[in-house]
Amino acid sequence: MKKLLFGLALTTLFASCNNQIPEKVNSKTAQKIQIKGDAQGTYYAITYYDTLNRNLKTNIDSLLLSFDLSASNYVDSSIISKVNANIPVKLDDVFIGNFLLSQEISENTNGDYDITVRPLVELWGFGKKEPKKVKASEVNEILKFIGYKKVHLINNTIIKDDKRIQLDYNAIAQGYSVDVVARYLKTHGIENFLVDIGGEVYASGRKDDSSLWQVGIERPKDNEKYGEALTAIVKLKDRGMATSGNYRKFYIQDGVKYSHEIDPHTGYPAKQNLLSATVFAVDAAHADGYATAFMVMGFEKAKDYIAKHSEMDAFFIYTDSSGSYKYFYTQNLKKNLEMEQ
Repeated sequence: MKKLLFGLALTTLFASCNNQIPEKVNSKTAQKIQIKGDAQGTYYAITYYDTLNRNLKTNIDSLLLSFDLSASNYVDSSIISKVNANIPVKLDDVFIGNFLLSQEISENTNGDYDITVRPLVELWGFGKKEPKKVKASEVNEILKFIGYKKVHLINNTIIKDDKRIQLDYNAIAQGYSVDVVARYLKTHGIENFLVDIGGEVYASGRKDDSSLWQVGIERPKDNEKYGEALTAIVKLKDRGMATSGNYRKFYIQDGVKYSHEIDPHTGYPAKQNLLSATVFAVDAAHADGYATAFMVMGFEKAKDYIAKHSEMDAFFIYTDSSGSYKYFYTQNLKKNLEMEQ
């Protein structure tokens, strides 16, 4: 997914380790455990401190598999795939949670974030179909049934104004899955942890030496390997963090670069001077959804929006009129931000 296929613009900064053997740390009561694996077409990496010395990898793998069976467009038998095919299906809490939060963010951003973009995602070659030359007439036809206000959740059933409407959670589900794992850890009495799924992160508590968790913001360079070029390092505690950018998933056709960020208003890939948007919020799902919305808005509009919403912070990388990289970040980040050279 993104995001569930592409984790964007963020790499956690902890060393690799054996998946099954916990590592002793300088604590009399807690063990440091690190697990990693594959999920949603990308990686996951989790570090936590547990007084009961439990390795929860098997349970977390099962949790993430169950998540895909609800929210992944790339699983034909998933709930969202059946909803898109107009096949009657019982909705679960994961599907409903993604839907309600998506609608909330859509309303708050005047539709800059919109889960009904799935037909446009497919048209432009960012879903299951390969890229092709897109005609304006095709875009205009699909725009007739694009719009978050045209789909509704009534009595735990999805009601569409048009049967051709299809949903896409890719711009929020990866962050939401991070929060699902975070809640799982907390219900098992684990309060100090860092969950990273494909670059979307939630940090809870602190490390064993009482220092804050650290995560990196990548430099937006086309096809750079994850974590190889960092723009900044941020200290994080009890917050979600997600990055959306136009440099991971794109293609070039007839000399024109097409990014996976689709503007639901125009039906075309968003063309903005904003290269990446990293958002810090109450949880990873909110951060994920707003990061996508900001990429559609562009730098100036996103900067104005974040200035009015102190509950979130942001780090934007954009280009000026000469094409040079520029950086903007909210002042709340300053004390926990270290720029890389």
